[in-house]
Amino acid sequence: MSQHLAGSASAVNENVAAAPERWPTEIRLTGNKRTLVVAFEDGGRFELPAEYLRVSSPSAEVQGHSPAERKVIGGKRDVAILAVEPVGNYAVKLTFDDMHDTGLFGWGYLYDLGRQYRNRWATYLSELAERGLTRDTTAKPAKPATGGGSCGSGCGCH
Repeated sequence: MSQHLAGSASAVNENVAAAPERWPTEIRLTGNKRTLVVAFEDGGRFELPAEYLRVSSPSAEVQGHSPAERKVIGGKRDVAILAVEPVGNYAVKLTFDDMHDTGLFGWGYLYDLGRQYRNRWATYLSELAERGLTRDTTAKPAKPATGGGSCGSGCGCH
């Protein structure tokens, strides 16, 4: 488990035809495990809250298998990041303390999450309100997923 991956993406394989547009120079989890700090070669530097990353996960559980299937996930205000693991030279896999770990956060996606934070967060809060959801966890026990598939959608994708 690597909590600090500074410079890990700088060793680019010259045989790769299409390199990502954005390269991180630092990926660091803060001590309280609630913020991922990501800095990029172009000077972009973002402090991304764990809750924001969790509800924006590129996984099938959150994004679905098409834009129409995207889900709004509530109850993640207190989520923390347990692990930050590099995936090749193109992404990191985040493991959250609610045991969600199926989304791969590519460099371009992390950059976009940072750059678009204010608008995306405002949209998320509006979507929560529209659905009667809250950022806080509910007192009700979680309903077990039906139909197989660990993403919880029943799609059987995992």
